[in-house]
Amino acid sequence: MITRTARLTFMIPYAHSLKDKRQVYRSLTDKARSKFNAAIAEVATQDRHQTLTLGIAVVSGEASHAGDMLEEIIRYLETHTDAELVNVERGE
Repeated sequence: MITRTARLTFMIPYAHSLKDKRQVYRSLTDKARSKFNAAIAEVATQDRHQTLTLGIAVVSGEASHAGDMLEEIIRYLETHTDAELVNVERGE
């Protein structure tokens, strides 16, 4: 079993409340979960309304497949939101 993880930080300059941030969070995670078989959750900055930090985890039998899947999810999340992806940290 091979796991790959990433931590993505998005800036949401137009979010003026936590409610605005939750709309971005729900939109991103609902789209990604329906398209990919991956775990996605908000992992930090819960109290900051203009910063969204997501954790992503994928599991596969092959390292190359897990890595490719994670990269595809990151590209998908980056292109399917108005928020700006400002940081990506990849882990094992």
